[in-house]
Amino acid sequence: MSISKSYAGQLFPRQDVAIPKGQLFLQKNSAKQAITSPINPLTNQPTGGVATYPQLVSMPEPSFFPEAPADPTQTTNVQTPDQTPEPPSEETDEATDTLEKYGQPDADQVNTMKNPRGNIQFLAIIGQIEGHNELPAGTKTTKYEHVIPQLVVAAENLEVDGILILLNTAGGDVEAGLAIAELISGLGKPTVSLVLGGGHSIGVPLAVSSSYSFIAPSATMIIHPVRMTGTMIGAPQTYDYLQKMQDRITSFVAKNSAITKERFTQLMMETGKLSMDVGTMLQGEEAVAEKLIDATGGLHDAMEKLYELISQKNEPNRLS
Repeated sequence: MSISKSYAGQLFPRQDVAIPKGQLFLQKNSAKQAITSPINPLTNQPTGGVATYPQLVSMPEPSFFPEAPADPTQTTNVQTPDQTPEPPSEETDEATDTLEKYGQPDADQVNTMKNPRGNIQFLAIIGQIEGHNELPAGTKTTKYEHVIPQLVVAAENLEVDGILILLNTAGGDVEAGLAIAELISGLGKPTVSLVLGGGHSIGVPLAVSSSYSFIAPSATMIIHPVRMTGTMIGAPQTYDYLQKMQDRITSFVAKNSAITKERFTQLMMETGKLSMDVGTMLQGEEAVAEKLIDATGGLHDAMEKLYELISQKNEPNRLS
């Protein structure tokens, strides 16, 4: 007699096992049991009937039944309480989100504790001034749709006493830059601008739009005529449009600084200063000498001047 066994879904090779006469092998709960049949006392032979008094004998597991192979797809996921990662907090830092999105903190989240000298909101204008069209990816920009709401919030926030504008811009959209400059000049609160690195092109009106302007000694400002990109119609009306737009810039700069309109136009049309363009590049001291910027200085000078302007504005309120 021979037997075979299927284990864990696999059929193992048939093995011949000699079974003693009168014994029957059964499998129950992974144990092999032998049941002895009744013996005829006259013939000394098994009767072949079913024993009414079975004698169960536990037998060891045969060696030809190997262990079940491990399932390679089954993984053990054991994690101790110390290794349990903490779930991310649902609370978000609104100040950080605003800083990452707009490049500057929200006016409502600046100087929550009252500064006895006055609370200052700062505005960073960097890269290119982006107008109605988005600039290519990878270009650092200042979006006017972000700056204008920030200025309106700062103007209405009673906790903000003054605004510090930090400039490092290469220029950009003329109308968007003028819109921001006009908003700063008519804000109704003390403002101070500080040119760091460069305040070129439309950055010049932005620099002079504040109540008082500073420029770092190593910073520069490029003054040049208005340019246009894209398709242009070669007609007199096109040049008239460019001239009117240029007059808007010249008039604004002359109104908000000590330079005359004629001198600013002369610097704009200079042909011997720039190698590949028309215009003039002014360094820090030169911009002050041309009366375009009020003074040279750094961050400390700009903040001290802003505190002074805040104090002057609040002085009538103290007297009354």
